[in-house]
Amino acid sequence: MFSENLIIYTCMNLEEEVFIDYYNFLSNKVFPCVAAKDAMAKGNIKLFVADNIACPKDDKSILDFIYKFTDFYRKSGKGFYSAAIIFNQPEILNEEVFDGLLWQRLAALRRLDELQYPHDSRVEANPEDSNFSFSLMEEAFFIVGLHPTSSRPARRFKYATLVFNPHAQFEAMKKDARYEKMKTIVRKRDVSFSGSVNPMLTDFGEASEVYQYSGKNYDSQWKCPLPFNQP
Repeated sequence: MFSENLIIYTCMNLEEEVFIDYYNFLSNKVFPCVAAKDAMAKGNIKLFVADNIACPKDDKSILDFIYKFTDFYRKSGKGFYSAAIIFNQPEILNEEVFDGLLWQRLAALRRLDELQYPHDSRVEANPEDSNFSFSLMEEAFFIVGLHPTSSRPARRFKYATLVFNPHAQFEAMKKDARYEKMKTIVRKRDVSFSGSVNPMLTDFGEASEVYQYSGKNYDSQWKCPLPFNQP
């Protein structure tokens, strides 16, 4: 059974069933991401349950939630932090469907955010750039998509979910030499859990991180659908 102080959440209509499902997903002994496990144990994860990932009606509430999480993260100390947006609907039939919906929601959130904030200057705004990272409230995020039909076992979760991981926390780890150790552990655990290395996996600066967001294995012809207007 979970303890409520393990995960901090902000949502008026958070259903206990969804809360328990996500807790159990991260608590699985073979789940490879040790950073997520650490964040959960220290109460550094916030959850928001939205209605339909295909519908824009919750976008402003989601953005407000991310802004509050960003304030929380910026005022906190060292450690891992993440915010998960869990969608009740629709049923995800395949990876193609989820991939399209992920980019649809991220594009909508970015359009709203651009009305108030510029892109985080520490990263690039062009999704084709190898130094790109998604940005809201002038804070860069590495996005992890979860859904029940993912080809990667470590990303198979009951609900369509977008996990926002502050990019700066990984850069901070690189400065004190913790990043390489954590990366090695996570990748070994992922191979053990999934049976293979994620073919889309690269380090920041080697290739755009957009290839890693949804968990889909893209071919060489794929172009990120996230709109970008050259300044």
